[in-house]
Amino acid sequence: MRFGRYTDSYKEESQYDFWDRSLEFFEAEEYLKAYDAFFRYLHDKTEDNVRWEENDGVIRFEVYQGSKKIVGTADRTKISAEARIAHTDKLDIDFMRRLLEHNFRLKHSRFALDDENNITIRFDSFTLDGSPYKLYFALKEVATSADKQDDLLLDEFRGLQAVDAEHLKPLPEEEKKLKFDYLAGEIAWVLERLNRKQPSIDEYPGGYAYMLLHLIYKLDYLIRPEGFMMETLERMHRRYFANDGAPLGDKIEGLKRELQRLMNRDQEDFFKEMYEVTSTFGITNAVNHDRIVSFIDGELHNMNWYQENGFPMLAVSVPGYIVGYCMFNYAIPLPDRDLFHLYYRIVETPFFLKLGFVQRLYNVANDSFDKKGIRKELKRIVEKHQDKYPQFSPKTSMLNFRTLPDFARSYLLMMRELNLTRS
Repeated sequence: MRFGRYTDSYKEESQYDFWDRSLEFFEAEEYLKAYDAFFRYLHDKTEDNVRWEENDGVIRFEVYQGSKKIVGTADRTKISAEARIAHTDKLDIDFMRRLLEHNFRLKHSRFALDDENNITIRFDSFTLDGSPYKLYFALKEVATSADKQDDLLLDEFRGLQAVDAEHLKPLPEEEKKLKFDYLAGEIAWVLERLNRKQPSIDEYPGGYAYMLLHLIYKLDYLIRPEGFMMETLERMHRRYFANDGAPLGDKIEGLKRELQRLMNRDQEDFFKEMYEVTSTFGITNAVNHDRIVSFIDGELHNMNWYQENGFPMLAVSVPGYIVGYCMFNYAIPLPDRDLFHLYYRIVETPFFLKLGFVQRLYNVANDSFDKKGIRKELKRIVEKHQDKYPQFSPKTSMLNFRTLPDFARSYLLMMRELNLTRS
């Protein structure tokens, strides 16, 4: 069962060797060898995300990104790639203008119509200036644009028809239902707290902003949505952090409206976007552990007032926001990623139990923790990463199991003290 956003930052050493060889072959004008090494660099064994073969001086390749498949060819003179997004029987001016506007934002590719009235996105280049650097960013643009636009266009323009969706694997119906119920329940709970206004939103908007952002990021990580819901969560993030001078209260109202829109969607529309995907390119930027430490230092103290004045759910939203923001925006070191995942397993124990996980690491009913189980999971994470991070050793003595806010604070302070120097 997968959680969170895919990132291509966790490559093996052998993959970086293939990147270096690709550059060397390209400089020597051995273009097909350069492209073969390039696809070996992209290939993720756990994803099986890239397939290619060479016949008669032509490399034919397939690259998978979410719901889309990119197909292309490369020879000694040119390279091209294309992803089919949707089929149309009628050239509607609304979606055609939408794609025309998108073309102005693209750097390497463009949306187009093929001879069979399929909306596609294409990239072409002469091999002479099709270096591995250019090819990487061009294929990433084609792949991520195609993956995002297909579900959005199909959701908005009902006359369009899906294409090239044979490789998608729908989630089991039971898992879809569990995730939908979790989505609806969590949004309803947060909206009810906002309507209750204890404490006052006007006086303490910051706490409710933390609660809303914590919700957005954990839905993105735990449900792993595609299509409309993924774009909605990303739009909420962008609007909140937009430097537009809007008062915080107005931004909170905007987030409430977006959440209500998600609540009002038909269950079937949600189910259509729940499927297993294979990815090649990540959209998050790699950061080191120091960036996480800096973020914890800048935000964690903001939970103090809410905890001291009897608003534990607002208090625990602050560490929840820190965890979610890092997972949503960054490709963080693998030990940090595993520790943040364990944080979600603890604080969202009821959801994980419904998904089939057997450990009750936190009991919501009596606000108690399975201390032994949590320490055992921390030990397992340390053993997993010991070879690459020999000084990785969480100080479990720092953990405070008195209440959920106490635990959340102490968990992040424990992570703050980690030494993630690589071997």
